[in-house]
Amino acid sequence: MKESALGRCLSEGVDKLRRDDPLLFDLLESEHRRQTESLSLVASSGGTDASVLAVTGSSIVNVTAEGYPGRRYHAGCRHVDQVEELAIERAKQVFGARYVNVQPHCASFANHSVMQSLLRPGETILGMSLDQGGHLTHGAEVNLSGRLFKAHTYGVDDEGVIDYRQLGDLARAHRPRLIVCGTTSYTRLIDFDRIRAIADDVGAYVLADVTHIAGLVAAGLHPSPIDAAHFTTTCTFKQLYGPRGGLIMMGRDADVLSDDGVRTLAQRVQSAVFPLLQGSPEVHTIAAKARALGRLLDPAFRDLARRIRANADALARSLAGRGYEIVGGGTDNHIVLFRVPGGLTGATAERALELCDILVNKNKIPGDTRGATTTSGVRLGSNSVSLRGMGPAEMERCAELIDTVLTHVVLLPDGGLTLPDPVRERVTASVRELCRAFPLPYEAEPAASTETRAG
Repeated sequence: MKESALGRCLSEGVDKLRRDDPLLFDLLESEHRRQTESLSLVASSGGTDASVLAVTGSSIVNVTAEGYPGRRYHAGCRHVDQVEELAIERAKQVFGARYVNVQPHCASFANHSVMQSLLRPGETILGMSLDQGGHLTHGAEVNLSGRLFKAHTYGVDDEGVIDYRQLGDLARAHRPRLIVCGTTSYTRLIDFDRIRAIADDVGAYVLADVTHIAGLVAAGLHPSPIDAAHFTTTCTFKQLYGPRGGLIMMGRDADVLSDDGVRTLAQRVQSAVFPLLQGSPEVHTIAAKARALGRLLDPAFRDLARRIRANADALARSLAGRGYEIVGGGTDNHIVLFRVPGGLTGATAERALELCDILVNKNKIPGDTRGATTTSGVRLGSNSVSLRGMGPAEMERCAELIDTVLTHVVLLPDGGLTLPDPVRERVTASVRELCRAFPLPYEAEPAASTETRAG
């Protein structure tokens, strides 16, 4: 088959990079190799199909396209318009949304865009506390959301579940203009309808940030906020396995007039993204979003989503069986959050595991007295290992490897750490074996889990 002009451009680009900038090429090649040989259990990670990677490097990146389809500020946008409209239509199909903006550069920008569309500086917002599972952009004092607005926070109860009673009490006490829900390290289902009822009672809008559960929502494995919340935001990597970018979506409230009595809520969001906060969109990223969203429409994605859930459950059970305290008692999504044992911190656990190419992230847990750079917990996620095709049997093995490392960590007087050579060599060899048996999708087709093969 004759090579396409686009394919030739991409191929020649790689060859030219190798020839003209070998230093950079070698760094990129090394990073690619690191990914293929590492066991990533970082909850914020996902993975991308080779076709998505190709789109991000395509020549559409050369187009300047300020504005929206049919209303650009530059010529030469007819194909860009079609690509953006395709991305919007696919997002609507995937999530059942009535309005979608595909231009946000990331989920954080999406959250700020919603806030800027509604709020004046100094107005009140209510979001989940950072150490209880919330995100920086939900009102943390170190973030613009916490500096521009008067932020109050809610958290979880003694069972590790969102304290809806506390949320309601705070909403009635502070009368926020916006309630933010959705989390970054929360492991249980979110009752979006209950939060909307609280918001309606106090006259607040609801912003649901589903960055960490978007794939499960798309697959019908987690309740959807599209019609419960006024606004829904997400990134497009993690569980959507797309490029680094964001989405803003709306359901039944898209055409509702805002309190200015002139513009709808969708119109206010539209103008907040552009021209208020962003200039020209990353059109190559929008194209990659379209490709990733198209893949989500494939029935095979639901199988992947089921594997994400099953793997997270298996990982939580396996760690609990080894005596680890699982925050929330388990998981309803892809996140497993646990307290590190003994004299370790989340930071030392993260460093020790990375010595064996097991990637996790330190994370604060409810009631944590340690700072965000130290922490008492570790957060795991099943997105990447599920994409590789691993199953519950492999999660049992992952838990065993994690336990082996954390049991044998040696803390040094200078603040460093080490592992006995035999332990490090044995665990690293096991990680390599797992990664070879279950390669990333752009290396080879994911293998079936050992349980499937045994069956």
